Amino acid sequence: MTFLYPAVIAVAVLLSVAAVAGYVALAKRRAAALEAAGFTTLTKRRHLPYALILAALPVMLIGLARPQAEVAVPRVAGTVLLAFDISNSMSAGDVAPSRLAAAQQAAKGFVEDQPDTVDVGVLVFGSEALLTQAPTDDHAAAVAAIERVSPSGGTSLGKAILVALGAITGKPVSLPDQNGAAPDLGYWPSATIVVFSDGEETGGPDVQAAAELAAAAGVRIQTVGVGTAKGGTVEVDGFQLATALDETLLTAVAQVTGGTYHAAGDAGALAASTGSIDLRLTTEKEPLELTAPFAAAALLLLTLGGLLGVRWHGRII
Repeated sequence: MTFLYPAVIAVAVLLSVAAVAGYVALAKRRAAALEAAGFTTLTKRRHLPYALILAALPVMLIGLARPQAEVAVPRVAGTVLLAFDISNSMSAGDVAPSRLAAAQQAAKGFVEDQPDTVDVGVLVFGSEALLTQAPTDDHAAAVAAIERVSPSGGTSLGKAILVALGAITGKPVSLPDQNGAAPDLGYWPSATIVVFSDGEETGGPDVQAAAELAAAAGVRIQTVGVGTAKGGTVEVDGFQLATALDETLLTAVAQVTGGTYHAAGDAGALAASTGSIDLRLTTEKEPLELTAPFAAAALLLLTLGGLLGVRWHGRII
């Protein structure tokens, strides 16, 4: 417990000691006077009302010192990186109006639902990955970055995870050599990566190894499958290519880090899936002022002392 005005504590001690000493001296004089007049000494319970009133004094003065205690308050807080697959397959129309457009719409709703204690960043990944909005509590900036996303190129989910880890840790992250030690990224349990993808990987860093790196850093990956098992077609360089949702890879990546795969076969289901994304509940210590409880305790003592004084002695003091 801390006090905003600690000097008042010294005043409380001095006044309380003086009040108790004054009452003891007064009680002794009263007892001596009664004995000199031939009256029997009264029972000790006669002191109880005055003891309660005296006890209220230090309690009230401590309340004036503005006592504070730190309490752990649960809250949703931390960093969320939204990673968008912008490969050519994301322009398929099996989720209307397209996989990428539906993912954008669902992601914007997700961002708008977050409290300002959650920093949101945006990255896009095709053959390469690019951070387009660093994590920020300015959710309007994150939404604007989501709206700028457009499809092109292949898919490297492993690269996306590494770039997301770099944004979280504040330093470039890469997979170690075959016989090298994994980099020490620290521990970031309040960070989450949310991947919107159809799961069709076309190359790049090993996805499983990148996911294990995230798991070691305490970063959870939530994956959202965008597309349908039936699939659709896209036109690339004049050719019609078939594309379908591959849930296997997205499920495996999420499970490695303790996250969850969220299936979304149409635009409505996709929007609903973002509502079930589980962000981490953290605790943060906040000061709680205790002046009111001390004031209430002092008032209770004064009230009890006054009532007992009136009942037993016919007066408060």
